[in-house]
Amino acid sequence: MNVLLNLVLAVQILSALGMIGLILIQHGKGADMGAAFGSGSAGSLFGASGSANFLSRTTAVLALVFFVATLSLAYFGNRQPASAGSVLERAVTVPEAPASQIPGSATSVPAAPVVPASGAGQIPTQ
Repeated sequence: MNVLLNLVLAVQILSALGMIGLILIQHGKGADMGAAFGSGSAGSLFGASGSANFLSRTTAVLALVFFVATLSLAYFGNRQPASAGSVLERAVTVPEAPASQIPGSATSVPAAPVVPASGAGQIPTQ
C-alpha cells in the first residue's frame, strides 16, 4: 500500500511539473493575431495551425491526471482507520520519579517559604 501511495504521489508531482512547463510555453490569445498577418508560423514544428491545439490538449490531459492523482491520494489518506481520541491523548507520558530516587537529593526536602503573590502582601508592616 505504501508503494502505491508513493507511485501516485510521484505521478502527481510529475504531472504538476509538466503542467507548469506547458503553461509557461503557451502563447497568449494575442499571439495568434500575428500569425494571421504572416509572422511565419506556417513552417513551425506543429504545422500551420500552430502549437495551440497540441499544447492545450496536452495540458488538459496532464490536468486530468493531476486531479485523478489528487483524488486518489485523498481517498487513500482517509481510508486509514481513525483511532479514538485526539493526538494529544495518544501522546506518551513519562512518569516523574519521586525526589527520593534522584541522585544527590536529600530524602526530606525543606519547604520553601510561602510568599504571597499579591502586591499587598509584599508591603512591610510595622
